[in-house]
Amino acid sequence: MSYTVAVTGKGGVGKTTVASLLVTRLIARGCAPVLAIDADPNTCLDSALGLEIEKTIGGVREEAREMAGRGLAAGISKREILELKIAESMVEAEGFDLIAMGRPEGPGCYCYANNVLKEVIAQIAENYPYVVLDNEAGLENLSRRILRRVDLMIMVADPSKRGLDTVGRLYDLATEMAVRYQRLAIVVNQLRGCDLPEAASVLRQRTGADCVVALPEDETLAELGERGESLARLPEDNPVVEKLDRFLGEAGLGAMTAGSAR
Repeated sequence: MSYTVAVTGKGGVGKTTVASLLVTRLIARGCAPVLAIDADPNTCLDSALGLEIEKTIGGVREEAREMAGRGLAAGISKREILELKIAESMVEAEGFDLIAMGRPEGPGCYCYANNVLKEVIAQIAENYPYVVLDNEAGLENLSRRILRRVDLMIMVADPSKRGLDTVGRLYDLATEMAVRYQRLAIVVNQLRGCDLPEAASVLRQRTGADCVVALPEDETLAELGERGESLARLPEDNPVVEKLDRFLGEAGLGAMTAGSAR
């Protein structure tokens, strides 16, 4: 059974950065292969991981609908067409595979396709020891149960009180929507200085989060993002990498292997 990690938060706080680094650090800890799912319609995870997505689930779902409607796949059920198209949209890389949800395209109801999609992704995910979901801003994908189970929910915030308050509201929304997860971690991203703001401690108490992780503002990380280069190029001694490795170790996710590399 795979271990699933879902990363969420408001837009612009570094969700995709955190998700991509989790993928690369899990691989470094001997947890490959990892299934990375980009559930943000804006589709940025591929760039952060040094890839380029050509097909998204939203696009191939429309292709499957058109093929079935035109009778272009005689003898093949709509479900089989959709399963085939989903498999075609997957990008394979060293240590991980990537699926991007993209945007729903074309008119019409997608209820049937969405139900099949959930089943197919659940089947695919079982082939991977770890699954990392880069969620869109908010909780829509999680509320639709794109993943049947979330073992670790990571809510990302910037260090401002407004940003931390937003995570508090996101937690309340998750509770109202009955989003199920086993553990909760709050990641305070781009922290200037060494000390977490007091609001972070208040938030941890209010949410009952298992831990709060502070990721420092980092020039090397910012430069890679500005150039659109893979974040896997961050060195092992980078302070953000070291913080994430410590977090993963304390969470019991994988173990660093001698000479491991991304």
